[in-house]
Amino acid sequence: MIKSLREYIKEAEEKKVAIGHFNISDSLGFWAVVNASKKLNLPVIIGVSEGERDFIGVKQIKALVDTLKADGLPVFLNADHTYSVEKIKEVVDAGFDAAIIDGAELSFEENLKMTKESVAYKNSTNPEMIIEAELGFIGKSSKIWDEVPTGAASSDAVLTKKEEASEFVKETGVDLFAPAVGNIHGMAKNLKVNFEKLNIERIRVLREATGVPLVLHGGSGITDEEFKLAIGAGISIIHINTEIRLAYKQGLQRSFSDSPDEIAPYKFLKPARDGMQAVVEKRLALFNNL
Repeated sequence: MIKSLREYIKEAEEKKVAIGHFNISDSLGFWAVVNASKKLNLPVIIGVSEGERDFIGVKQIKALVDTLKADGLPVFLNADHTYSVEKIKEVVDAGFDAAIIDGAELSFEENLKMTKESVAYKNSTNPEMIIEAELGFIGKSSKIWDEVPTGAASSDAVLTKKEEASEFVKETGVDLFAPAVGNIHGMAKNLKVNFEKLNIERIRVLREATGVPLVLHGGSGITDEEFKLAIGAGISIIHINTEIRLAYKQGLQRSFSDSPDEIAPYKFLKPARDGMQAVVEKRLALFNNL
């Protein structure tokens, strides 16, 4: 029997490593993540946002993950960025391992209220499930940015504050906390646009203030060195999405360019799957000091 996600997170903190969280949109992404996990013998979290869940199917992705767990593989399922209590209830009822209630664009009070409702429902229905919340806006879309999205930056004014984070976690009872510490969803088109620089000291302060493991969103585009420093300061889970999507697209482009007459999907899709798997393997190795 495999350990629970809670146990793997605790173990990651003790070892000063991080669990990789990778978003998928279809079966290609699913097997790219799973194959990387198998190859490196490491736990992984598969993330599916509201849009990704609508595309794949809530019950369908849950069934796939359950099959892997039955085979002893440490693959866990997270309902990424969920924007309503109703959608949280859907994945709690479905038996997901974790979910993120995202009220980062709301006022502190509205975010607090929505998160408390989500945690209360989880506790009454599936108490072993993990609920994560986000405080501090870091953008929403996993895409290639020309400039910093409005409201998201690395200046101190928009970073998550120690006092607010402490109050938020205490009042809501969340299991994981995702702060704004200079991270941002997506990647910069112009690498000279430096909005991916993390505030490592703020991570350390927030981990101590909240008393719960921290999650780093918007991992795509962050340097290897910053990842290592962030993990050492208190990050236990790291989200990667844009890098995977980019590898998917580039793999398809290479396939169509190299074999324009190929019509067998399992052949022209393979470079996309392999490209995503390579990204996942690279990130898992880095996060686990391999």
